[in-house]
Amino acid sequence: MTSLRTSRAQPRDDRSWRPQSWRESPAAQQPQWPDQAAADAVLRRVGELPGLVAGWECADLGRALAGVAAGRGFVLQGGDCAETFGTLSAIGLHSRCRLLSSMAHTVTAGSGLPAVMIGRIAGQYAKPRSSATEDVGDAHLPSYRGDMINAAAPDPGARRPDPSRMLTAYFHSAAAMNGLRLRPAGEQPVYASHEALVLGYEEALARFDPELGSWTGTSAHLLWIGDRTRAPEGAHVRFLSGLANPVAVKVGPSASLGDVLALCAALDPDRTPGRLTLITRLGAPAVAAALPPLIRAVRAAGHPVVWVCDPMHGNTRRTKSGYKTRDVSVICAEIRGFFTAHRECGTHPGGVHLELAGEHVTECVGGCVNPVAEDKVPHAYQTACDPRLSPAQALECAAVVAAELNR
Repeated sequence: MTSLRTSRAQPRDDRSWRPQSWRESPAAQQPQWPDQAAADAVLRRVGELPGLVAGWECADLGRALAGVAAGRGFVLQGGDCAETFGTLSAIGLHSRCRLLSSMAHTVTAGSGLPAVMIGRIAGQYAKPRSSATEDVGDAHLPSYRGDMINAAAPDPGARRPDPSRMLTAYFHSAAAMNGLRLRPAGEQPVYASHEALVLGYEEALARFDPELGSWTGTSAHLLWIGDRTRAPEGAHVRFLSGLANPVAVKVGPSASLGDVLALCAALDPDRTPGRLTLITRLGAPAVAAALPPLIRAVRAAGHPVVWVCDPMHGNTRRTKSGYKTRDVSVICAEIRGFFTAHRECGTHPGGVHLELAGEHVTECVGGCVNPVAEDKVPHAYQTACDPRLSPAQALECAAVVAAELNR
């Protein structure tokens, strides 16, 4: 990452906040470590290690997002549903960055707007789950919660939470961040982001910058709160409220206007452009009706947020053979509904958030180029959790974005 260091994050004005302040609030989706003393020892070690990103890099991203909030850019956020230790490679990292760059070129060529590229890269190692257990074949096991916590292998021992995995996640994230920084000179930066789920790990990587007078979460440039952990009074909101990073929140169909306004008040009290991104995941049938009231309420409250569409998570279904999948046509329908809502409100549609693979996969059905039929889904189904778009399908979504921006 290269930067002019005059771009600085704004310090938060909550003098009672400390990285451990989240422990005073209810914390959902946290791992239940069998040996808490061992987990504490791992977290102390993580806390001794260098941060993975610099505060000035986070500030640069915030500055770029402020431009998006003002209608002068578009966010392309994408990558794996769940990164795994075994699949990290230079080739895989390059393929995902190259795909994001190709999507950025499509959007910019079609709209004239510069793209801000943010990967689900270098830290997406933990996943929230709707149930504590799951059926895998004939076995009933603890749910797989990402490689930071346990292993996906269908075995009770592998599913046992292991705190040493947090240290492994740190080193894999460091390797991936090094790969992002080694991109050829002159290419657009790809910023790192992930869901800030495991709060002990995130706390261990919070660093205070005396020059700025503020705390930075150094595990990624942008951290987001998931739809399952976005309770305004919850620990995840409390933790992110004190960081100088740009932050984001996933907003699903169960979010009320009051919830969204409370989140804006907690995470963007100073109404700073680029500080807060709202990632809506409402589902294709609901987006055109459900999104405008949210947009109007947030605008009336004076929060200059970046609005991003996640057309993936509200549109998951299962094939007849039991595989989770998503239809490209439905994904594109939610993207179009997102743009329709913003045209109705006279606001800027600021980005899309996609789960995608850098290599050819058959996890989502449909697409205009080499469409994937439902019976072909098992052929190259490689995801560790949720279905991802193939490169051709992701570029089709980028073309839809470019066409909608042109309108």
